[in-house]
Amino acid sequence: MNLASIRIITPEIKRLVRFYENVTHLSAQWYTEDFAEINATTCTLAIGSTRTLSLFGKDLTHIGHSSSIIIEFRVANVDEQYEKIKDLLSDIIQEPTTMPWGNHSLMFRDPDGNLVNFFTPVAADAIKKFS
Repeated sequence: MNLASIRIITPEIKRLVRFYENVTHLSAQWYTEDFAEINATTCTLAIGSTRTLSLFGKDLTHIGHSSSIIIEFRVANVDEQYEKIKDLLSDIIQEPTTMPWGNHSLMFRDPDGNLVNFFTPVAADAIKKFS
């Protein structure tokens, strides 16, 4: 089994897609006005409009209430990335800090309140894990 994507559902899809394009420096592929994907090397971040949930017949999400999920991106250099995107971030949880498990990490919230982590492995064990 392979994890294919993580999907965020949002009432403001254009705003959220623009945000992720800006912070990841990747372009989204739009499939409909209600669905886009940002393809990274190892996983896809899918972003769908709340209208897509009507296909399932229920209101399944509660926008801005996801406090137990963190969307993580491994980046080449957290400090450099932070300098490039800090003006785009309105809710920084933690500025770049080296965590006990060996990743240098930046934690922030996207415009919908989802937690996002940018990290760079810096300790030998962390570097080995991602090699």
